[in-house]
Parts: sequence; structure tokens; C-alpha cells
Amino acid sequence: MALEMADKTLDCQHMLCPMPILKISKAIKEVEVGQMLLMLADDPGAKPDMETWTRRMGHDMVGFEQEGKLMRFLVRRKK
Repeated sequence: MALEMADKTLDCQHMLCPMPILKISKAIKEVEVGQMLLMLADDPGAKPDMETWTRRMGHDMVGFEQEGKLMRFLVRRKK
């Protein structure tokens, strides 16, 4: 995943559910439609939460990487 594609980075490390989803729900509004938001998280529940959130909110999860506990989610704002 090309991390340099991100227009904004949101660090949600050391936050437990539901904080990463609450934070990205706010942060996605700070980028333009078509731009990318990179979220960093280490909560084990972040991956299924993000899959559900992107599907329900209508955004695209462009990329996902995991390195140890650290997860990187690259999301494109669709609306």
C-alpha cells in the first residue's frame, strides 16, 4: 500500500472501540470527496469495525496492512 497516497493521517493507536470509528467518522469530513485518509490503529477489533463502517458509510477501503499489532487503513472518501 502506498502510504504517500494519503491526504491526511489519523493516529488512533492506543484507543479502544468505539474511539477509532468515532474519530474516523469526524476526520473523513475533513478531506474532500475523492481524497484519502490513512488511519493507524492497534485495537484488535479495528479491522472488522472498519470493514463495517466503510460499507455502511459508502466509502472505499483502498488498502489494509498489518505489521505486528499496528494496522493501517487507507480509505477514500466517496461522498
